[in-house]
Amino acid sequence: MNFDLADEQVMLGDSVSRWLSRSYGFDARARILVSSEGWSRTAWQQMAELGLLGLPFAEADGGFGGGAEETMIVMEAFGRALVVEPYLSGVVLAGAVLRLGASAAQRQDLIPRIAEGSLVLALAHTEAQARWDLANLATRAMATAEGWRLSGHKSLVLHGEAADRLIVSARTDAGEEIGLFLVDPAAAGVLVEGYPTQDGQRAADITLQDVLVPATDMIGLPSQGLAVLEQATDEAIAAVAAEAVGAMAEALTLTVEYLKTRTQFGVAIGSFQALQHRAADMFIALEQARSMTFYAVMSLAEEDAGRRRRAIAAAKVQVAKSAKFIGQQAIQLHGGIGMTMECKVGHLFRRLTIIERQFGDTDYHLHRLAGEGSLLEDV
Repeated sequence: MNFDLADEQVMLGDSVSRWLSRSYGFDARARILVSSEGWSRTAWQQMAELGLLGLPFAEADGGFGGGAEETMIVMEAFGRALVVEPYLSGVVLAGAVLRLGASAAQRQDLIPRIAEGSLVLALAHTEAQARWDLANLATRAMATAEGWRLSGHKSLVLHGEAADRLIVSARTDAGEEIGLFLVDPAAAGVLVEGYPTQDGQRAADITLQDVLVPATDMIGLPSQGLAVLEQATDEAIAAVAAEAVGAMAEALTLTVEYLKTRTQFGVAIGSFQALQHRAADMFIALEQARSMTFYAVMSLAEEDAGRRRRAIAAAKVQVAKSAKFIGQQAIQLHGGIGMTMECKVGHLFRRLTIIERQFGDTDYHLHRLAGEGSLLEDV
């Protein structure tokens, strides 16, 4: 099997990396983190100009016709630079819900605005009691003559306070199915409370109290809602796996550079064989995660949902294990400086720690993998 990237994909990766090295250095990111919104609209517009915001969407809908491989390339570069803009939440996750569930009219209305950077979406699905179970919802949608009325509470909505439109999931009053609704965060009955997360990102808790949603703002049919959420989440897991690979690669690079320059007993500590072995183990863990990320990305085209779920769960387990190992080793090999706010490796460790739990932690996906059956069934 050929894992080499096509020429256009190599060019995409090069252009993203050049932009990040020129405009999104560690000091620039630090200034963004302390800004009023916690992310940069200037950087967001630059992403739009590069074509990144429209990348995963079909050309017929106003996008650029990219796929999972292109998303992987972008997310790996973003992982190296620790990008904090709402790309994962607004383009990858909420964007997947649009691609998979929205009508042609909805896609043609929303996607061009996403691609040009004028519309930010967020998926409001997570609830405190769910513990990563996508089907566990307490938010309700009651049918009315005007459309639907939504009531409930969503927690840890990625970049929820930045969203111009929310995609809210809710149980319908008929059939206990899951509906997906476009909601204006400024509408009556919507309360958005934003806060920073430990990895420098932003999230929000969102309360909905009898919020009126027109019937035309339902995305797809309630009978399809859960399947859309499952596939969109699998795409997001593959994307964060690629982001983790980028963050791990950067942590390894910084650690090796530190071992070459930090001296003890008159020599560089990188000359100590025990530390060389630890760096080699970090490299092996990185390549294991990279291989499983490729596997996850390729599985997204799988028509059999069970095979796709097995691949995604297996990839998340390996990436999480590698992220924990590489993050811990990078901190230990840097010593106390690795935990300071001025050292990039500490920020990488924080993001990798959050990724381990994002969309389900290691234990959750091990249980999910066990329930779906052996990967050998797919050979």
